[in-house]
Amino acid sequence: MDVVEAHPTKPIYIFFLMLPSGISGGFVTVVLPFLLTQNGFPVSITAGIVAIGTSANLWRFLWGPVVDLSFSLRKWFYIGLLSTILSLLLLCFTPFTVNGAPLLTLIVFISQVAATLILLPINGFMAKTIDEKNKGKASGWYQAGSLAGTGFGGGLGLWLATHYNVGFSGIVLCTASIVFGMVILLIKDITHDKEKTILHEIKEMSTGILEMIKIPIALFVIILIIMPIGTGAAANLWSAIAEDWKTEADTVVLVTGVLSGLISALGCVAGGFVADKWGVWISYLGSGAVCALVTFIMALLPMEPAVYIGGVLIYAFTMGAIYAAFTYVILYAIGKKHIATRFSLLASLGNLPVVYMTAINGWAHDKFNSKYMLIIEAIVGIVFVLIFILILKQLMRKKLVPRVVH
Repeated sequence: MDVVEAHPTKPIYIFFLMLPSGISGGFVTVVLPFLLTQNGFPVSITAGIVAIGTSANLWRFLWGPVVDLSFSLRKWFYIGLLSTILSLLLLCFTPFTVNGAPLLTLIVFISQVAATLILLPINGFMAKTIDEKNKGKASGWYQAGSLAGTGFGGGLGLWLATHYNVGFSGIVLCTASIVFGMVILLIKDITHDKEKTILHEIKEMSTGILEMIKIPIALFVIILIIMPIGTGAAANLWSAIAEDWKTEADTVVLVTGVLSGLISALGCVAGGFVADKWGVWISYLGSGAVCALVTFIMALLPMEPAVYIGGVLIYAFTMGAIYAAFTYVILYAIGKKHIATRFSLLASLGNLPVVYMTAINGWAHDKFNSKYMLIIEAIVGIVFVLIFILILKQLMRKKLVPRVVH
């Protein structure tokens, strides 16, 4: 009897295990930008720090084989959780000064690398301890935990930091992360595969990648997901530029934290529905086009709190829809071989446009202003949507991809 049959994991456990990683990400993308700009950091430097932090997700597939083939999954979760907590506390007690930006950037990057060490063992538990009929539910709880954690870490973290201090905020968030992480004790541990070596795993990973890029549709998807379509990069700076819309700190807490998390989750459901009904291409490119349109309209409207609230929340909804379509398009591209390796690689690559567009947005804000920042993101997004629609039509004409993918 295997682990799944003897000790099946309840899908909802995945939700709680994901919260610590989301909390760390929420602090870096919501709390930190707000506090840095309040301490005199230009938005461009703030954006650079956040971009470097989020770039940690680009490389997580590289240490996947190490996690798979050393220690047990529970031990790796403990390592990730402890690293995430310690690095978040270190970040909270580091002075936020412009002269100290290089050290701050390094700590932010380390904190997000630590957060990825939480994700990898969770992926292993999902693959090895959840039965097939519940993997869809587990995937839903996985995404929900990430979004809820981001809302919790961003919303509560910012409220505590603005009403008390950032150190107290960090202590509360780390304590909550420990409590949520203890759910790991309810899951049967999985030991690593002792018959394989890390070198063998790396060789197998390389083979899987080379085979994939030889397939036209897979290569198309790789190029598609690294282009600036519906990146959601502005979300990393909403708290930093809220003052431009005369928005108070408590409103920023509510909108960029809790409400954005909930709205994004609804967007995920909507995006999945659109993909199932009309196909993944319409869901992905359509969501990207709507996101660009929302961003452009927000830039044209008066800079008032109501516009900020409405714009941020609608933007969050479109991002949720894109998350769902993104996962769908990756699953289509990776085929049936080397699934874990290919999915990990493409999921990592999908973070690349978030990184460079966050940096570009920061530059555009300081070079021009918030309105032009949004306009530039919108124009770039819609241009690449149109380009890929034309490419997709050519591929369909040559029957290299189906017209509708369900």
